[in-house]
Amino acid sequence: MTDVTSPLQGTIVRVEVGEGDLVRAGQQAVVIESMKMEHVVAPEVSGIVRRVVVAVGDTVLPGQALLVVEESDVDIAGDETEQARDLDAVRPDLAEVLARQAVGRDDARPAAVARRRESGQRTARENVDDLCDPGSFVEYGPLVIAAQRRRRSVEELVSQTPADGLVAGVGTVNGHRTIVMSYDYTVLAGTQGLQNHRKKDRLFELAERLRLPIVFFTEGGGGRPGDTDGTGASGLDCMAFNLFGGLSGLVPLVGVNSGYCFAGNAAILGCCDVVIATADSHIGMGGPAMIEGGGLGVVAPTEIGPMDVQVPNGVVDIAVADEAEAVAAARQYLSYFQGRAGSWDCSDQHALRHLVPENRLRVYDVRAVVDALADTGSVLE
Repeated sequence: MTDVTSPLQGTIVRVEVGEGDLVRAGQQAVVIESMKMEHVVAPEVSGIVRRVVVAVGDTVLPGQALLVVEESDVDIAGDETEQARDLDAVRPDLAEVLARQAVGRDDARPAAVARRRESGQRTARENVDDLCDPGSFVEYGPLVIAAQRRRRSVEELVSQTPADGLVAGVGTVNGHRTIVMSYDYTVLAGTQGLQNHRKKDRLFELAERLRLPIVFFTEGGGGRPGDTDGTGASGLDCMAFNLFGGLSGLVPLVGVNSGYCFAGNAAILGCCDVVIATADSHIGMGGPAMIEGGGLGVVAPTEIGPMDVQVPNGVVDIAVADEAEAVAAARQYLSYFQGRAGSWDCSDQHALRHLVPENRLRVYDVRAVVDALADTGSVLE
């Protein structure tokens, strides 16, 4: 006879065999709860259960007998579930997680996507997917919701505030790891909430530790006054701005904007090494609400920081037509920090003899000279 003993002190929560049952080595027979965790006990030999010593609710000590098994060669099949296990099958708990993640994806939010189409813009996820190498983006914190449980139901927050308005994570761009972040204007106008501040803090710390570049799509309305679940007084007691400023000079910081970018969002954009902005961008440290609240009158968002102001004054480094062109510019900018190119070509350098005039007083096209000196298609002005 062989005793099946308890490996630890705990409480019996399940006994899955009875006297006379056939058991095989490794078969789950008894489950013990200890420190709120369940521990499976299985016999080390196959045979016949001759005695069940414990019952549900009993407290057992280490080494205490639970079952007595008479070892024998028994004809017993393995666990049917284990035999038929489909490694590709999705368990119910995983299915629940996947369904929860899907709530925030574009195909589950047709009304939000339609609003972007009406404004001639792409969604945050479309921009992230376009920038990152296919299949490389791993999102951080996609299940968080706005910190507004005191005034809105969780169900509403799940459906209306996915990822708390910040799509963020790590992917590869041109084969190199990059932190990519994008405020989602379809979620509370791309405002900065308590939870998306926490996501920024985490990823900014990761950028510092791993020396990863950051590409940040900054469209949004700045700090969010409607969050209710925090303990701070102003919403400014966060580390995001300090952490982001500390990355300057340490890793490449690329800001990309399309549409409105006000207040805290503009602070992030302004800290970037290079600012890429589309023709429909309006960038200002104060949005309409802040301007009106300061007693300066009612101002339309389209009157604040348009491109015909922000390009000449140097706020915008690279002006582009749309988001697709902005993403291409960001990808090209990052390539300058990603090591030697695998292949390249250039124009015939003999052309430089004619591009620069012999007469030193004669004006000439400097851009043509730069294009000739550089690898073909590599110049980003």
